[in-house]
This record gives sequence, structure tokens and C-alpha cells, in this order.
Amino acid sequence: MAVKERVGLVVSDKMQKTVVVAVESRRPHPKYGKIMVQTRRYKVHDEENSCHVGDRVRIRETRPLSRSKRWVVADILSRASAI
Repeated sequence: MAVKERVGLVVSDKMQKTVVVAVESRRPHPKYGKIMVQTRRYKVHDEENSCHVGDRVRIRETRPLSRSKRWVVADILSRASAI
């Protein structure tokens, strides 16, 4: 069985060793065909606290780490621009 991976945007880094990542998926409406955007938020383990809000990250599914954490940061694809 293949390991699931997703790419998303970090929307919160307030917790210790945990970030919240929003993953967007675009799919057509079953009846009308219009492209709909569905957003899911995952709690993701970040061991080094290296992710910050606005970073684009790749996450990988793993064993349960807590009640709500089932994903871990695989790598940081791009950093948020400091404005």
C-alpha cells in the first residue's frame, strides 16, 4: 500500500511541534460540472518547529501520534515571504 502524500499551506503554527496545514482539492460538481474547491485542515507533526504560517509543505501519512495527528511534515517546499 502506498503512503499518502499531500501538498498544502501552513495556516497555524501556534502549537508546539504541531502545525495546521490546509490542503485544497479541486473537483467537478457531480451534477453541474462546476469546479468546486474543497479545503481540508490536517494537524501535522513538525518535530523541529521549523514550519511557519504561509509555508508550502508536503505532508506524509504516518501512524497515530496523538488523538488528532496522523500526518508528519515530509519537507518544506517554499518559505513564506517576509513582508
